[in-house]
Amino acid sequence: MSLSGKTAVITGSNSGIGLGMAWELARAGANVVLNSYTDTDEDHAIAAEISKETGTKARYIGADMSKGSECRRLITEAGRCDILVNNAGVQHVAAVEEFPEGKWDAIIAINMSSAFHTAAVAVPMMRDVGWGRVINVASAHGLTASPYKSAYVAAKHGVVGLTKVIALETAQDPITSNAICPGYVLTPLVESQIPDTMEKYGMDRETAIREVMLTRQPSKEFATVEQLGGTAVFLCSDSAAQITGTTLSVDGGWTAL
Repeated sequence: MSLSGKTAVITGSNSGIGLGMAWELARAGANVVLNSYTDTDEDHAIAAEISKETGTKARYIGADMSKGSECRRLITEAGRCDILVNNAGVQHVAAVEEFPEGKWDAIIAINMSSAFHTAAVAVPMMRDVGWGRVINVASAHGLTASPYKSAYVAAKHGVVGLTKVIALETAQDPITSNAICPGYVLTPLVESQIPDTMEKYGMDRETAIREVMLTRQPSKEFATVEQLGGTAVFLCSDSAAQITGTTLSVDGGWTAL
């Protein structure tokens, strides 16, 4: 399918899942706006590379997703947002009684509240042009839980709920709102953790991945950023026009347990 003429804004997209989604949306013809809280030459170079390789318009806008005003500015500065991908996220692991207040506030702001602020500006833009897609990157942790991840699990459950509300509010518009719920994804960050896991447990690479890192993922395989990007492209297709207010799990069977 072609997304030519559409503009996709992807938060938290200078690396990992967000960048993978940006690439796949651009390959499908969409112009893309990349984002993170930094504003470096490297950030802008990534956008230039996408533009060169795909022939689309790609640019980078720095904005801090922990601040509501910055979230809203991102969409306003983009000028157009046919496809909104809320991907920005951070993580911290600690028991509830030891969880730092500042970490809780940051995770809720970046992982959940940012999606509200961006959507609040983007949805009216979508109505104006008569088409739109809201794609929230939640998590398997938006559907289930793990210990020591109270803020992350709470935020991702909240994102799933927000997704449903936006879907109901746009149900009679040509706009859909869905959440993609990944399990463990092979991002550069995860790749960098593999050697330490191998050393800690005295295992070879394959065993460390299967028995430690993917212990909750029945397929024993990582999802890839390309697969998540492909899922986003599908949600933008005409075939997905009546898919709204739901979650699509890309988790190797995690949430089937």
